[in-house]
Amino acid sequence: MSGNQEMISSGVLERIPPEELPLSRVGRQPIPLPDGVTVEVIYGGVVVSGPRGAVTQKYHPEVKVSVENNEVIVERLTDRKFHHSLHGLTRSLIANAVVGVTEGYNRTLELMGVGYRVQQNGDGITLSVGYSHTVDVFPEEGLTMQVEGNNRVHISGVDKQKVGQLAAKVRRVRPPNAYKEKGIRYQGEVLRLKPGKAAARRAV
Repeated sequence: MSGNQEMISSGVLERIPPEELPLSRVGRQPIPLPDGVTVEVIYGGVVVSGPRGAVTQKYHPEVKVSVENNEVIVERLTDRKFHHSLHGLTRSLIANAVVGVTEGYNRTLELMGVGYRVQQNGDGITLSVGYSHTVDVFPEEGLTMQVEGNNRVHISGVDKQKVGQLAAKVRRVRPPNAYKEKGIRYQGEVLRLKPGKAAARRAV
């Protein structure tokens, strides 16, 4: 293909109206309900109940949700881009709730640094991360915090959003340092450490 043809082809793609571009098909997929899981449709949301508990998930009123043949069906009102985005979002939120009440969600954080440690404090934890004082963090209802050793914290619950928010709150107490391996990080998080001034001078 010549350069002119490539320019013409790319130009045609750029002129396609946004409403005609292909959009996600996630919302069309029904959500199968495992054994022991029930979904009750209420005004503006659903209540998903299962072996691990219950989650109330709200959604936009311009999306229709129904339960048929042990499956949750999410439908959009029109083919407008706005309704397309609500369609996929609502389906994902309800699917996350189904996973939460059956398998649950877990997030693990690790403490890095000499002298950094964490201790169990009732339902919550106490962090010693280089400040002149300790920092206490307690979970809200429906979440649990479990300390492993003295440098690892496991956060679990049925609500994916709440588990993520609590994990972010703990990490925010002492985010990883960009120049030293100190701070609180998610398990498996890849850190991009920067060389300090002394290392930069040696490199020159």
